[in-house]
Amino acid sequence: MSQYFHIHPENPQARLIRQAVEIIRQGGVIAYPPDSAYALGCHLGDKDALERIRRLRQLDDKHNFTLVCRDLSELGVYAKVNNPTFRLLKANTPGPYTFILHATTEVPRRLLHPKRRTIGLRIPQHQITLALLEALGEPLMSVTLMMPEDNLPLTDPEMIRDRIGKQLDLIIDGGACNIEPTTVVSLLEDQPEIQRLGLGDPGPFGGSRSGD
Repeated sequence: MSQYFHIHPENPQARLIRQAVEIIRQGGVIAYPPDSAYALGCHLGDKDALERIRRLRQLDDKHNFTLVCRDLSELGVYAKVNNPTFRLLKANTPGPYTFILHATTEVPRRLLHPKRRTIGLRIPQHQITLALLEALGEPLMSVTLMMPEDNLPLTDPEMIRDRIGKQLDLIIDGGACNIEPTTVVSLLEDQPEIQRLGLGDPGPFGGSRSGD
């Protein structure tokens, strides 16, 4: 059975953050609250933890995993970003977006799309996630916590404990999250492409919501 930490969403307790980071560094898989629905996270490049997440979510090797970064400078280590893309990112981060970008050689090969060499990246604004990233000192490998049999991601930490607690090492209870996942924006070409409409406003990337 996983550990279960109640962490304040605005003022995360440093002691619990340190314990959570130690679990991540030891190869643990955690459920945590970013800006959108709850997510699964593990240490960057940890093969065993990554495979546990793949099995839990029943993902194939074509699924774009996401690196959750502290800021644009860290994002730039793992993604190839030209000047127009940088300006677009700067104007719209932090926020509930996942950006698909060409990866640099710093990204472990097992995280990449096998043909396109791409990776998802995001910069959150949730205080718990930011505290985790600051204490970890590097990005968190992440994926939305949506089970194969569900149509929506999980948003309630107690439900997460009831359903998959035995398959996780830690659940961080930071309160209920938004039911929507992030808006996914591909920045692989000159013009942005909305690949999934979610919590983030698609307007800055040329998209619109149904009925707008």
